[in-house]
Amino acid sequence: MLINLRTSEANKVVVQELTRKLNLGTENYISRIAFSYSLSKGTKLDLEKDLQDSKGKEYKDDILFGKYREYYIALICQNYSIYKTDKDIGKYIKMHIDHGLGLMNRLFEENPNYSGLDFLLESIERGIEKLEESDIGNAPILYDEKTRRNRISNKDYFAEEIRILVGKSLDDEDIFFFFNDTSIHNNAHVAVAGNTGTGKTYFAKSILKQISAQTQNEVNFVFLDFKGLNDEDEKDSKEFFEVTKTKLIKAPYKPFPLNPLSFIDNVNEKNKIMGINKFVDIITSYSNIGKNQQQTLKDATRDVFFEMKNGEYPSLKQIYDKVIEHEGEKASTLKEILQSLSELDLFETKVDFKNSFLNKNYYFSLSGDLPKNIRLTAVFLIINYIYNTFMNMDNAPIEGNYQGMRYVLLIDEAHVIFKEKKSQELLERILREIRSKGVSVMLLSQGIEEFNQPSFDFSSMCETAFLFDIKDKVNLRLMQKFLGLGDKDAQKLKSSMEKIQKYQLVSNLKEFKIVELFKA
Repeated sequence: MLINLRTSEANKVVVQELTRKLNLGTENYISRIAFSYSLSKGTKLDLEKDLQDSKGKEYKDDILFGKYREYYIALICQNYSIYKTDKDIGKYIKMHIDHGLGLMNRLFEENPNYSGLDFLLESIERGIEKLEESDIGNAPILYDEKTRRNRISNKDYFAEEIRILVGKSLDDEDIFFFFNDTSIHNNAHVAVAGNTGTGKTYFAKSILKQISAQTQNEVNFVFLDFKGLNDEDEKDSKEFFEVTKTKLIKAPYKPFPLNPLSFIDNVNEKNKIMGINKFVDIITSYSNIGKNQQQTLKDATRDVFFEMKNGEYPSLKQIYDKVIEHEGEKASTLKEILQSLSELDLFETKVDFKNSFLNKNYYFSLSGDLPKNIRLTAVFLIINYIYNTFMNMDNAPIEGNYQGMRYVLLIDEAHVIFKEKKSQELLERILREIRSKGVSVMLLSQGIEEFNQPSFDFSSMCETAFLFDIKDKVNLRLMQKFLGLGDKDAQKLKSSMEKIQKYQLVSNLKEFKIVELFKA
């Protein structure tokens, strides 16, 4: 579709005068600038009211757009929610050229000493500020096709039956959980709650062992442990690590095998800005740094990325050093957290996209001796990386009744992150979106009240819930909510929880009798 158009008669003189005065190029350049300036104002024009006459300067398709035709058409399509073949695209472009020429003409008439270069630089700066000041959402940063091809390999999926033995009835009958059977379950997310010592962690490890064995290690996992393994726990877990070929990473004694900055797209400039902002937002969320220090971190990160060559990624240490350049040696909260993250060597520096850690099993143990803000920051840098990486993969298909599965993200002591608003937002988004990529999220917590936050009930997104003995088992309504049960099952639930013993649990598992006690 060719788009040849004419400006209005009044703007024929305006475009000539602006071309002479601004010295920014020929008339077609001025018309392109006018078009963009009009759109930047956020005004939606009306074809009935705002379309002017066509008696002015004529522009041929290739002259007006140059080699950027698709971009200008895309801007109109985005602004008016229309498709690129819409018959009125030419009229929309004409309207915005005329509108922009009128705005620019008034601006320069009222400011005779204002130069074309001043106008251009200020407009570009405002646009960049808009990008940087916009609220940082938790949506994934989706790479363009070239970046995705170079960086993201579609991890293999397993689309056969995964049948997990979760326990035995009190009559010693096996109870199975058909983990990825879509005829039974809408998603493979799992919530597990229970006091310390009730067996919930052993239970979760049993699930991971069976998934690993049945899928010949095609479905991998990361076990994120906030409280950290002590020597006795590590000894007890030895068989689990060996059978599942899981690598134990004990922070701060060994770095986790990813560079948390590598989720940032260092090719596409807009994505790079968004990624840097997101990184800054994660650091800010758990360090309580002020606006000035946020800006310092943003500037330092951008400077370090600019200095990197051949698509390489910086380390957290390089960003820490750059912050010192900006701020000097004076102590600050920002320097303290960056120093801890970099000097403790919590993460690898090198980036190897072909040898992704997502193709192996890891247990990430964060020592309780580490400050809480360091532990939270480290965990959410990992979670953010996992989320962004999988969201850039193709969906894992459903074959027959079985959802193709790729990965399990297990978060132990999940109640710690439920209390952080920013964490809640990211976790809610992950639970909603990542299941189509073949990822299961398992949330382990000591109690159930933390699952039910004012803004979101996390247990509602975990279709299968397992409840061991808990402190707040007198709160029947809350237990019903955790298990997704109505009032007809309330009395049976109350009775089961009154009789529950160590290593026993109830569940909403559709493959067994709801809320009947069984042995884990």
